Amino acid sequence: MAFEVAPATIDRFDDLAVMLGPKRTPEASVCWCLSHRLEAKTDRQLVGPARGEYVRTLCTAETGPGGLAYDDGEVVGWAALAPRVQLPFARSRKIPHVDDVAVWSVWCLRVRPGHRGRGISHALLSGAVEEARSRGAPAVEGYPVDNRGARVDTTMAYVGTRGLFERAGFTKAVDTDAVSGGFPRVLMRRDLRTDG
Repeated sequence: MAFEVAPATIDRFDDLAVMLGPKRTPEASVCWCLSHRLEAKTDRQLVGPARGEYVRTLCTAETGPGGLAYDDGEVVGWAALAPRVQLPFARSRKIPHVDDVAVWSVWCLRVRPGHRGRGISHALLSGAVEEARSRGAPAVEGYPVDNRGARVDTTMAYVGTRGLFERAGFTKAVDTDAVSGGFPRVLMRRDLRTDG
């Protein structure tokens, strides 16, 4: 089954809000996929609707906040993507730098309930790689759990699994000191300079 993956631009903000925004109360301070995009202090200061407005502004930037997956025109998935240098990962003590390559990071993959188990995460990750490639990224990194086939709780599955990244052509670069959902996280890398 083929899914369309497109950049989260300002004209797709309403679809992005479906994936990341509050479900019941517009004033709620939901993540909006900002907790790993912003420094902790800035993340805490943005509350309620200001979080969505911040993401709306990101949608007008040249690189944008990530990509959206569609199934026959309906938004069904989200992938966060940005140059690592723009993210707190650039200064992380738990997720190391492999080298000085100007990598891009994929750190969040979400699929809407009712659409899971259909390969949308695979499409999202492939779409993120292609978007990074189109923007001139030399490599893409992800920081998934190394769950060794064990079930990952849905609330913690947003980081992806090592197997998902391996199937997308990533290889393990290094272990990290990070943990998610009780599983160790590994740094997976795909070098775009050497693959077609």
